[in-house]
Amino acid sequence: MRTETYWNRALEQSERALTSGALVPLSTSLERLKESAESNFELRTLESRLPKHLKREGPKPNPFKPWDRDLEVARLDPGHAVILNKYPVQRGHMLLITADWAAQDGWLDLSDWTALVRVDQDTSGLWFFNSGPIAGASQPHRHLQLLPRSTGERSCPRDLWFQKRLESKEKSETASDPLWNGCSVVSRISQSNDICAQAQSLYASYLSLSEHLGLGHPSQDQRPKSFYNLLLTPQWMAMVRRRQEGAAGFSVNALGFAGYLLATTGADLHWLRAQGPEALLREVVLEIRGNTVVGSPS
Repeated sequence: MRTETYWNRALEQSERALTSGALVPLSTSLERLKESAESNFELRTLESRLPKHLKREGPKPNPFKPWDRDLEVARLDPGHAVILNKYPVQRGHMLLITADWAAQDGWLDLSDWTALVRVDQDTSGLWFFNSGPIAGASQPHRHLQLLPRSTGERSCPRDLWFQKRLESKEKSETASDPLWNGCSVVSRISQSNDICAQAQSLYASYLSLSEHLGLGHPSQDQRPKSFYNLLLTPQWMAMVRRRQEGAAGFSVNALGFAGYLLATTGADLHWLRAQGPEALLREVVLEIRGNTVVGSPS
């Protein structure tokens, strides 16, 4: 039975962090876009000043070593901590970070998945990971992110698209779609209450997706061969191999594939509305057909 202790702690800590000024929520307007019955999007347009972590110019200090104690939700011994996202759109947006340095563009390891399961057994929702700058990562220090969801609440606007991708056996109608071919999805199999068993299962799924998309394997490759996004819900895990960081003035991270887009200065809203949000995703995904990469990374 979920108690949502971490979510409640995150909300309580958010109130304290707002008072101290450590938390800086983003002010946005919301527009809902419908691509198809199973592919919906939430477009948020930033109305406040662009945060430093979204600016690309110049060196960026590491905000996780040390992390701001005013943003701390919990410490997970021995090597992880849960902190608040300093610039949230949703209240309670959490980051699972490594206490010591670990590279964002390296392989996630079993300790990362074990820490994730410890949180997820209590507070679940939409987990996501951006493996490097081309995948939309704003920091090089390893961090996974969680947007909590209540039991029974849909994890993201494009959840049905991933369910269809998981369940569909029909190749003909989607064989030429780069978005379909650049993504791989597996069911979340383990329902065990044992943390180690769940972590092992998720780690195995992660490695399977990596091999399927041609990213390699940690036993043979020091780092993944390409940047990627990872999404995890209570029902499925999905991986998307990336070609470039953005298009039409939009930066796209894992949340873009979940159906959440953020328009900042320079975003071409006219293009997005004319072409549709899935066209934006097709611009940044690296298509895989069989074992062949179609096109080349930017």
